[in-house]
Parts: sequence; C-alpha cells; structure tokens
Amino acid sequence: AMCQGNKLEQIRADFPERFFDTGICESHAVAFAGGQAKAGLRPIVDIYSTFLQRSYDQIFQEVALQNLPVVFTMDRAGLTGPDGPTHHGAFDIAYMRCFPNMVVMAPGDAWDARAMLDWALKHSSPVSLRYPKANASDIALEARQPIELGRAETIRAGRDGTILAFGTLLSDALSAAQKLAAEGLDIAVVNARFAKPVDREAVERALRETGFLVTVEEGCLPGGFGSAVLETACELGLDTSRIRRLGLPDRFIEHGERGELLAELGLDATGIAAACRELAACRELAS
Repeated sequence: AMCQGNKLEQIRADFPERFFDTGICESHAVAFAGGQAKAGLRPIVDIYSTFLQRSYDQIFQEVALQNLPVVFTMDRAGLTGPDGPTHHGAFDIAYMRCFPNMVVMAPGDAWDARAMLDWALKHSSPVSLRYPKANASDIALEARQPIELGRAETIRAGRDGTILAFGTLLSDALSAAQKLAAEGLDIAVVNARFAKPVDREAVERALRETGFLVTVEEGCLPGGFGSAVLETACELGLDTSRIRRLGLPDRFIEHGERGELLAELGLDATGIAAACRELAACRELAS
C-alpha cells in the first residue's frame, strides 16, 4: 500500500501483471510471497523496515522455516528523520538475523545495491536487504569485489585500526579514516556487506593485524551487526576488548533530520573518527 513511498510507481507501470498491492496488510504480503515462492516464482517483498515487524510470524512460518527464496527489500532502514520513532527502521538487522536460513545484507553504496539485488534473486534461501531513506552514495574505486556470500570488501587498507561498516554509513566511515590519516592514524575501512553470515576472516584479520575494530551500523546495538561481530570474535577466541560498537542506542530515537540525528548519536564521520581516536589512545596507554 506504499507504492509511492517505496518509489515503485515505475515498476507498477512497466510490469502491471507482476506488481501486487496487498494494502496495509504486511502479514498477508509475506504469506502471499511465500506461496509464490512455493510455486516457483522469485518474489520481492518491499516494505518499510519498521512495518515489516507486523509480519514477523509469517517471516518465520511461511518463509524462513520452509527455506523459500523470498527477497525482503526494506525501505527506510535506519533513521527516517522527521517521521520519528514509529518510522525509524532500527530493528530489522536484529530481528532478521536470528532466523535460520536467512541471509542479512546491506549495501554500502549504489553499486552494492544493484549488485546485491541481482545476487539475492539468484540465491536459494530468503534474503534480507535493507536501505535507508537517503540518497545512495557512490564509493569511487577502480574495481569492485563481486558479491559473495559472507564476504566483506576492503575499501581502504590500514595498520592502526579497522572500521567495519555495515550499510550506508560506509561513506562516513571512509570520511572518518581520511580525517584520521591527516592526523597520522592509518585506519582500514571494510564494507561488511553481510551481517549474516559475518565474514569471519575479515574480523580475524582486523583484530590480529590492526590495533582495534570499530563496527558501524544504522540499526539497534542490541542483537545487531556489532553483536554478530562480537559473537564471531568470541567463537574465534579473539580479544573482544578491542572492539567498539557504534549504532543506535537502546532507546527510541526522537524526531529530527537524519544528518542531525547521526551527528548526535556519534554515527557521522566526526563521531566515528572520535571513537577511533579514543581506541588508539587506549592502545598507546596499554603499550
């Protein structure tokens, strides 16, 4: 029922026989998609992140439990600005990654978004793909690493620390690393791409070869991407004291422009750089 909000009007016009508006009934939309997948189709369920929560039982029973190839594209994932706490897409990383069979992804930029959707439509299990209420940035690289299940992409090498960014805050992470480079800190930036499965090699490399690891996400900290990284580090027997998680705190976030809220929560380039400086200083004191 949110064709205009989801920017799907052109899709509806070009493919009317393949476009289904179920009304404001998210639970039916997901069950309907499960039936389509069972019949051999490859449905895309496009719903605001915050409202997909209304179909939680159907995600479990009708899709994940049956391991059906439904692609969930979640609009307005992260902070939605003036729409406020009812619309902030804060919880989808946490509530999707707990399901067996579910792959949880987030594009770091526009290139990723296109490549991830193509990849998701060929994958044999359900996929969660989130994107924010914001214009997509383009990370300037000579070559991009293809999308591979559970593989992160190194954007910038570094020896003093690593920023592991999940989703659209990748550009802020890169800006933070550039700020820190001018101060003499050499920080790696990695595009996580997957919150499930997490790239275990990327986590191990960051903690063994650099001084610290900062995770960045525009989602809730409890149960989110940073938690997945901590779990992975623990399973690998690595020192988790050198990990700092940046994300949405355990409270409902008020109204405000997205940029202002990111700055207030320490999730813009300035805030990410500050967290890295603090960890670098602690590292120097410890040595």
